[in-house]
Amino acid sequence: MKPEILILLQILIPVAGIVSCMLISNISRILKVPVITSAFSLFVSVLLAVQFHFAGAHAIIRNNFLVDALSLYHLFLVNVIFCLSAVYATGYFRRQHDEGELTFGYARRYTMLWQAFQSMLIIVLLSNNIGIMWIAIEATTIVSSFLIISDNNSLSIEAMWKYLLICSVGIVIAFMGTVLTVAAAGNLPAENSGYLFSQLIKYPELLDSKLMLFAFILLAIGFGTKAGFSPMHTWLPDAHSQAPTPVSAVFSGVMLNCALYCIMRYLPITEAALGMDGQAHSILLLFGFMSLFFAAVFIPVQHDIKRLLAYCSVEHIGIIAIGLGLGGLGTFAALLHTANHSISKVLAFFSAGYIGEHYGTRNMHRITDAVRQVPWWGGAFFISILVLVGVAPFSVFMSEFFIAREAFFAGKYVLFVLFVFGSFAVFVNLLKHVLDVSFGKHETSGKIKMKVRFVDKIIIVAGVAALLVLGLWIPSPLSDFLKQAAAIVENGVSL
Repeated sequence: MKPEILILLQILIPVAGIVSCMLISNISRILKVPVITSAFSLFVSVLLAVQFHFAGAHAIIRNNFLVDALSLYHLFLVNVIFCLSAVYATGYFRRQHDEGELTFGYARRYTMLWQAFQSMLIIVLLSNNIGIMWIAIEATTIVSSFLIISDNNSLSIEAMWKYLLICSVGIVIAFMGTVLTVAAAGNLPAENSGYLFSQLIKYPELLDSKLMLFAFILLAIGFGTKAGFSPMHTWLPDAHSQAPTPVSAVFSGVMLNCALYCIMRYLPITEAALGMDGQAHSILLLFGFMSLFFAAVFIPVQHDIKRLLAYCSVEHIGIIAIGLGLGGLGTFAALLHTANHSISKVLAFFSAGYIGEHYGTRNMHRITDAVRQVPWWGGAFFISILVLVGVAPFSVFMSEFFIAREAFFAGKYVLFVLFVFGSFAVFVNLLKHVLDVSFGKHETSGKIKMKVRFVDKIIIVAGVAALLVLGLWIPSPLSDFLKQAAAIVENGVSL
């Protein structure tokens, strides 16, 4: 199949799902539509990855859309997480439907917005045009904000407005950075476009270095707001805690990554324009360490189980930024950590959502002995948190080890100490929370007895197995793919 068709299918499959939702009038059937479209999108992304593993970058529609190792890696993660979350959502909303809490109007709105959100994220990842990327990331904010709202949760409306306002301000700042990027490219030859990443990286010596540096600062702040960088992260705990669990999972598992992906595209261009002096990397290090230490301070005082996971997202986005800021092996580790965090965080949110429903509360002081009372999801929550805090031999330990190794052997001993100290502080405090929830012996018991579906058991086993395997062994094809993606983050994309 021609690559142009595959690329267009990636964008149009969720759109076809939206049309299908408009024609279906049954709740059970309409909830299955995102499962089908996500599965097809995942299949197409696999075909793209196979086709372009050795073919390099490929652009279509006047080079405005681009497929390379970096975009394919994130594209695959988006489709995997959306597919898993869509499957989980069928059980999550079925329970609400059985209790009379789910209306058909909400189900239709949710599934249509869900697929529109997925389509916009895919456009972000395929954009070679900086203008299209900005428009798409803004569209994700508008579409996803309404996914936060629940019919039976008034606090979700407040969380939605907070998310919409803060992220919109961030996107406006990113727009200013986008405009300055175009201004910095004013000296490019007339036949080349200052709107394409693949063109900007060709002529770094013609870019205005001061404008490009100022543009990158604005872009890091703007897109970093959507990614959850501290101190612009304040929307994140409310949105994650009040949104339906499947939405929280895709927010943390892929939306934050896609916002950070936008910064990755600008990083090599800025560094090349500045003569590879490391200023852009230093900006990411600053935001990374601010996020890591902010999370370390606020994780101990959390009581809501989903807010706890939200601050954990701030920590791990910070760790990814630190890896990118270090460069070299750190870039490889950051990309590996992106997948590790996505899988483990999705598993953690799925578990937290089920546990919260079982106990009738998200207050961790009232949730104890979860491993015994809800063995499957309680065990999954315990393991996923162990993964997130970096316990060996799971995958997060491996990616964090690579980042620490890069800092140490690059002679950046202060950064090494700060990274180890911040990670250890999170480790201790997060571990205390999970031990209380999983094995605490206070007098609490579940209010709602729910059967764990067979498909949910498959998700748990597959997720834990993937996290364990990636901690013990990185398959050669994956390693090669990550190296190609890391080279693009370091040097930019060339057509």
